Amino acid sequence: MANRITTLFNIQLPIVQAGMVWASGWKLASAVSNAGGLGLIGAGSMHPEVLQEHITKCKAATSKPFGVNLPLLYPEIDKHIAIIIAEKIPIVFTSAGNPKTYTAILKAHGIVVVHVVSSSKFALKAQEAGCDAVVAEGFEAGGHNGIEETTTMVLVPAVAKAVNIPIIAAGGIATGRQMLAAMVLGAEAVQIGSRFVCTPEASSHSMFKQAVIKAEEGDTCLQMKRLVPVRLLRNQFSEDMKFGEEQGLSVSYMKNKLGKGRAKKGMFEGDLIEGELEIGQVSALIDAIKPAAEVVQEIWQAYNEVKAQL
Repeated sequence: MANRITTLFNIQLPIVQAGMVWASGWKLASAVSNAGGLGLIGAGSMHPEVLQEHITKCKAATSKPFGVNLPLLYPEIDKHIAIIIAEKIPIVFTSAGNPKTYTAILKAHGIVVVHVVSSSKFALKAQEAGCDAVVAEGFEAGGHNGIEETTTMVLVPAVAKAVNIPIIAAGGIATGRQMLAAMVLGAEAVQIGSRFVCTPEASSHSMFKQAVIKAEEGDTCLQMKRLVPVRLLRNQFSEDMKFGEEQGLSVSYMKNKLGKGRAKKGMFEGDLIEGELEIGQVSALIDAIKPAAEVVQEIWQAYNEVKAQL
């Protein structure tokens, strides 16, 4: 399939694997790229030397394009930028910060820059900053979320109306049918996270993967709105945070409760009680662990089948 996104990334299929913390290492990124999509290394949970290692291994595992997802609020961001430039990474997805800060620097080195947004306002800012495309990520998505709580069904057409650069839809997408819906709304590709968590190549803990498979409708919730909104699988930690918010406890108390390493504890180490388990609403539709390449082909085949039926 040829459109502005597949041409921009030099990929076969308009399917992007999200750069999720504690899940998106070189194994997953290379598997998705080898299957015809775009794999992303999630740098948000990596120290610079770890990111370097994953880039080196990803290059050895695929000759196809892959990228790096870079949260702009990461404390060692300058070292990550230096590694990305030195390694000639062709594509960078930025999030959680002002796109003006690093877009010009990255583009000066020939890097394609995509920014993740949760509103039309931020999409326009990304376009003004020189970004080549945006990810319009709806409220259904796992992990860190926008304060607007706009769903993908509303956000994608709103962003499509606001900007001229191509749009990648994200949030609540795990099937070919959902991908087709996103494309009809104005997207030219989809970014998928939760579905790729449940693959052998994802670096997340096996117990976390099993918890995602068992999840049903209503088993995720948006929490920590007073700190930074994040969608979590319900467990003791999420209920404790919910109680704190309902009781109006101070932000400092909530920060102390969150502490450090909570996401690693849950998603990487498999603590399903006290860990932070970031996952999307679409987890209710995921019922099996399958290889990443099989997931890509399954989504693409279903997309074409449903499109033909309609």
